[in-house]
Amino acid sequence: MSDSDSVKVAVRVRPFNQREKAANSKCILSMSGNQTVITDPATGSTKMFGFDQSYWSHDGFEEDDKGIYQAVDSKYADQRRVFNDLGQGVLNNAWAGYNAALFAYGQTGAGKSYSMVGYGVNRGIVPITCDELFTAIFKNEDKDRQYQVSFSMLEIYNEKVRDLLSKDSKNLQVRQSPKQGFYVEHLKQTPVQNYKEIERLMDQGTKNRTTASTNMNATSSRSHMVITIRFKQVFINASGESTTKSSEINLVDLAGSERASSTGATGDRLKEGSAINQSLSTLGNVISALADNSSGKKKVIVPYRNSVLTKLLQNALGGNSKTIMIAALSPADINYEETLSTLRYADRAKKIKNNAVVNESPTDRLIRELKEENARLMAKLHGQERGGQGKDEELERLLQENVRQMADMQMTWEKRLEEARREWEQSQAQVSKEDMMIKEHPYLQNVNEDPYLSGVVKHALPPGNNYLGNSASQTGNGIFIRGLGILACHAVMSNSGAEMSIEPVSPDAKVVINGQQVMVKTPLQHLDRLVLGSNCLFLYVGYPADRANTEEMKQYSYDFFQQELAQSQGMTNLLGTPRLGDSANEAMDKLVFQDFVQIMPKVDEVNAMSKDMNKAMTFQPIIKNLASHDSLGNNKEMEVEVLVTNMLTNQVWMWSKAKFINRKFLIEELYQQYMEEGKLDVEQANDPFWDPVEDVFLGSAHIWLQSLAYRIQIDEQIEVHNYQGKEEAMVQVVITPADAQGRELSDTEAMVIDPSELLGKRLDFVISIPQCLGIKWIQEEKSRGVMFSFQFHGTSNTYRSKPVWHSPNTKMGFTQQFTINPVSMEFLQYLQTHALVLDMWGLQEGREEDFNASSPNDGSDNGYGSSSTIQEGSRSSSFSDSDVELLHMREAENMELKKQMQDLEAELEKLRLSERAAKKETFNLLQQLEKLKVAPQARPRAAAAGGGRQQNLSAGSSSSKTPPVPSTPQSAAKPPSPAPKSMDGELAKAIKEFFSGLKPALQTLRELKETTGQTSEGEAVDLQVAMERHTQLVQRLDQDLSTSLTSLKANVVAAVKRKKEEQPS
Repeated sequence: MSDSDSVKVAVRVRPFNQREKAANSKCILSMSGNQTVITDPATGSTKMFGFDQSYWSHDGFEEDDKGIYQAVDSKYADQRRVFNDLGQGVLNNAWAGYNAALFAYGQTGAGKSYSMVGYGVNRGIVPITCDELFTAIFKNEDKDRQYQVSFSMLEIYNEKVRDLLSKDSKNLQVRQSPKQGFYVEHLKQTPVQNYKEIERLMDQGTKNRTTASTNMNATSSRSHMVITIRFKQVFINASGESTTKSSEINLVDLAGSERASSTGATGDRLKEGSAINQSLSTLGNVISALADNSSGKKKVIVPYRNSVLTKLLQNALGGNSKTIMIAALSPADINYEETLSTLRYADRAKKIKNNAVVNESPTDRLIRELKEENARLMAKLHGQERGGQGKDEELERLLQENVRQMADMQMTWEKRLEEARREWEQSQAQVSKEDMMIKEHPYLQNVNEDPYLSGVVKHALPPGNNYLGNSASQTGNGIFIRGLGILACHAVMSNSGAEMSIEPVSPDAKVVINGQQVMVKTPLQHLDRLVLGSNCLFLYVGYPADRANTEEMKQYSYDFFQQELAQSQGMTNLLGTPRLGDSANEAMDKLVFQDFVQIMPKVDEVNAMSKDMNKAMTFQPIIKNLASHDSLGNNKEMEVEVLVTNMLTNQVWMWSKAKFINRKFLIEELYQQYMEEGKLDVEQANDPFWDPVEDVFLGSAHIWLQSLAYRIQIDEQIEVHNYQGKEEAMVQVVITPADAQGRELSDTEAMVIDPSELLGKRLDFVISIPQCLGIKWIQEEKSRGVMFSFQFHGTSNTYRSKPVWHSPNTKMGFTQQFTINPVSMEFLQYLQTHALVLDMWGLQEGREEDFNASSPNDGSDNGYGSSSTIQEGSRSSSFSDSDVELLHMREAENMELKKQMQDLEAELEKLRLSERAAKKETFNLLQQLEKLKVAPQARPRAAAAGGGRQQNLSAGSSSSKTPPVPSTPQSAAKPPSPAPKSMDGELAKAIKEFFSGLKPALQTLRELKETTGQTSEGEAVDLQVAMERHTQLVQRLDQDLSTSLTSLKANVVAAVKRKKEEQPS
């Protein structure tokens, strides 16, 4: 008897978790009946999906005295309702003799384990199904019917299978036989006779899974768990034959679904190469192929054989099984993409059709068929031997498997139960001893990314010294802990009977308490959070007297640990999380904080693997602020990247989050190979740690262009800031109004009172980068170099300076002329509101593109300005023995001189601020000037310039490159006659005089900055002379600035006074 039906699909949305609450997340899901609607938080658009069941478990519940979540709203779906709809169907199919499967799909933390297994008293589908199965068995009064239930539990990680009920941790092989299909060889099938025994086996398997995940660096989010319950009913049929009706119930908790989509790092040379993702990727391909076949499309081959998971689920997907899928959904807006992907995945799965049959046949026939199969296999083996061929290992293996199955069938059920009981009693004695220790002494309790695996492993801490490490040979009480970054003897925890403390055994032993790393013996308090190595998280539970409030322990989840670590690294200060009142920035902060918290433990794990494999590579998560590239300075977006450093060569790379996650999977595979074989054998091209040398973005400087609208020279020595806002260097940028031949114009020739005077006319100016000082990139490693690049309004061309190498204080020598013809209103608005963004790039030896090989002539061809590169090597000197004593004598004097230099630097910074204040005051005066202009004069001028709005931008040093101005009525119109001498003229005269008087001060400031750069690395013998010169320049600069400002203020006051006197009373 067969029954063809579709896979039944349900979706379930959970409440916000701790991390989402902290990020003030908003719910993007709604449900009505069997319909589920998801809303895009960015656009507000919605998408609707229909499933067999849609379960709303986001809110509408409360916790009763027993800790059970009870519905207070009819919309809420509790654990019992989910079982009644889904689990009861699995149970009914098992009683009828059908194979049944239920698997949970969704991103990590979406609630798969809660629906499948549950937490505490809120039991999930698996335990309720098992409990109900035995309840029904015990109620059966048919004495001639025997029920046999066996239980197995396995885990699939990185295409390797491990038996979670076996003490042996070796990997098992997946085999195939003509009758069984795919099966796991030597998987332990434990007979059980009540739910209590299944519960014990699940606890044992969960503990083994938790321990293995730490040892293998394989958290539950990257592994699949398969629980199989084999249910047999043996009875006498109507013909008097002994008949067996059997059913296999597969309950599958899949790995986090985001692993299949996030690993494809765009642009990464090593893409989609990890076997860790192979199972989920293949499962998606299998579901798509089955959906196409079921919808009547052209038949396609279903790739079951491409992964271990799909081999074992072949019956559940498109085969002999009644199958149910439950998709777990996150309600948070920050998980929109993952949730939408899960909904689409589930939507495809509901199209799959299975063809289930009742597994019922006479018991004697089953044994007879096995015997006949054995005879055929034996005949084949003998035939090969007579023919002189070697033995076929696959035939021998099939024969051995058949013999094992016959022995199992012929062994009485009572005997198998007796063997299982003896094994249970031995393990129970050990468990009872551990439970007693936990009740009497402080202990460590594990914390896992999967809440279902948290609190599973507990290490008692009896009085005395308790040694923690990955070697059990230590004296005293040894606690065996394996994991990344755990040393043979990592730390010692001392229990005096009244106080507990922990002390790292060596400086390399990483011990973190409540987010802060400790290096010395430190006392512990009840519920302190411990991080050992890179990924071993423990909650310290104190003495029995401290445990009055057990509810406090619930808040210390995996998310709590990671947020505490992020805060200790200054993440909240960097982001200002949350920025209340600014919804766009608040949403961005939530995403960035979430990304940073999620990537932190992964970075720690990769650092530990790199250290174990002697790769000399370090990884550090950073926040990338995109305002660095915004010419308006308004971009508030941020994203997480990973800084990669080779400690041997000091070469660095920047990896995107997606690229890092992809590489982490590959690094894990390499690490597993290293742990198994004890060596590394990988070509450079396939090494996930290696990348070609690349240029690194160091930071940017913003030069505001408002002065250029008045044809006033811009001469700035401005800080280059990196993504974190820290200074990387000081760069001098000069933008000078020029004539067509690129010659600098004087202030009298260049400056205009009103920017609109430039409309329709030609504007020439020169951008130059004379020098760059205090380059930290080169100070850290002398073999490095830098170059600058920028783009200007109206052109897609990127202008670059020539690379300079080895010197932290260097001449850049970049000069580039620009011509705007004609000047448009759009260009004037650009100057008033935008900045020139100057990007600074770090160069490294061995980079593929060698800019030194280029010899550009002008910027229009290849992006370089006409420039010359000056390299200054580091200064060196040698001393004879007679000089050594003199140097020691001058050491104290040298320190004092350096202190005085620092004081002068501080004074110089004050003068820089004064200079900026003067420029700001100048712009304020210009704005006041525009307001005081006569309106009738301004309107004709604007009307005359209204047609000249088109812009023509060309870069070069020759006036012949500039096209002539078109002869249009607008451009040909003559400007209005200048107004009679008024306050405008007087103010213009005052400003010109101010800038003329400011020239000596600017020249002095340039000399001062050059002196600072040249002497920053000088020796003691030079410092005295430098200090005296520095002092003179500072005094002269102060005098020049004071004179210019006093003159400007006097002229402006006089002009305003005369204006008031001319006004009628």
